[in-house]
Amino acid sequence: MISRIWHGWTTQQNADAYERLLREEILPGIANKGIPGYHGAHLFRRPQGEEVEFVTILWFDSLDDVRLLAGQEYEAAYVPPAARVVLARFDTHSQHYKVVLTPGD
Repeated sequence: MISRIWHGWTTQQNADAYERLLREEILPGIANKGIPGYHGAHLFRRPQGEEVEFVTILWFDSLDDVRLLAGQEYEAAYVPPAARVVLARFDTHSQHYKVVLTPGD
């Protein structure tokens, strides 16, 4: 299994709007693509001073499945225009890790 991890930061004022965008549009849009090896996402949020940090972790069977979502340049972050409006800053690249231990292993 592969985890795709990405970070973005908003202002306190934009945090709820960004979370709503992730929950209602971005993450469901990924799920609706029907990628066979996609197993969903985790969304994390924490305040950091004047900003709010968001972390998404998407789960895939393989890097080939990640490429089905993101293309050959799969490490480049996908940040749609609506997200760019409310994000203060973000990672330009996602990190990909092979999962070597999960709960229950």
